[in-house]
Amino acid sequence: MGIIHFIGNVLLNIYIFSWDTVLTLFNLILPNKAVGKITPKGHPGFGGKWPEYVRRKDGDSRCSCPALNAMANHGILPHDGRNIKFTEMSQKIRTTYNFSSTFCLFVPNYAAGYLKKSYRKDTFDLQDLDLHNAIEHDGSLVREDFYNCPDQSIIAVPLVEQLVACASGKDADGKPLLTAKDLSQALTQRRVDAKATNPNHFSTSLVHRTFGSANASTLLTIFGGRMDDIRSLLFDERLPDRWESRVRSQFGLTFGAFNSTVIKVQFGVKNPPSKGQPEQA
Repeated sequence: MGIIHFIGNVLLNIYIFSWDTVLTLFNLILPNKAVGKITPKGHPGFGGKWPEYVRRKDGDSRCSCPALNAMANHGILPHDGRNIKFTEMSQKIRTTYNFSSTFCLFVPNYAAGYLKKSYRKDTFDLQDLDLHNAIEHDGSLVREDFYNCPDQSIIAVPLVEQLVACASGKDADGKPLLTAKDLSQALTQRRVDAKATNPNHFSTSLVHRTFGSANASTLLTIFGGRMDDIRSLLFDERLPDRWESRVRSQFGLTFGAFNSTVIKVQFGVKNPPSKGQPEQA
């Protein structure tokens, strides 16, 4: 059963990334979606009209991902954050943030795999996603390390303030914008600080560094680096009124397009050295 599952996942991933390439090419030649119609009609958020925001209550399940928590706070996902179908999460991430269908299949299926659950049949609570060193990782820009704060749903306000303060860009109206260089510098500093405050348990790997750069890059792609929107997401886990994804591609944000931003952020990061080793990028 194990080998069959493994082969099935390999074949699924080959399909996902092959189809993702096709969608990436289609996005290059097809016109973008019109502003105000990024979220499909009939789904929460169409025209920027989001369901009522209700803060989490005692007993609600939340995780380290502000974007998923925001969906629960708006009732797009169950407000209590519990008994969510992986397939439901895939569909609702797609319509809320305009990620591609390939992205929205790969990530929840990956989560189901490390939780040892069935993507097609099983459910999960949001807090389940924070299995340490699966997707959740040390050196997050908006969460303390797991060793210092096992409840990864807790917003690390000082870290968010530090991130918000580093925005160096300006939009056409002179409002602050977060840039790829800003994120690279923020990740560099955060990993240095995390290692200093968690010296005996801090861990990182290429996979987790890539996850960190990818998570950060959504602030540039889905949120366009616009600090007013990013503040609402990171401090309150709320989607602003009239907000919609900044990705206007017909088939959503594919891995092919997303990785161009992730690579730019990742290559700009200098990672904290191991003891006795020089600093490396």
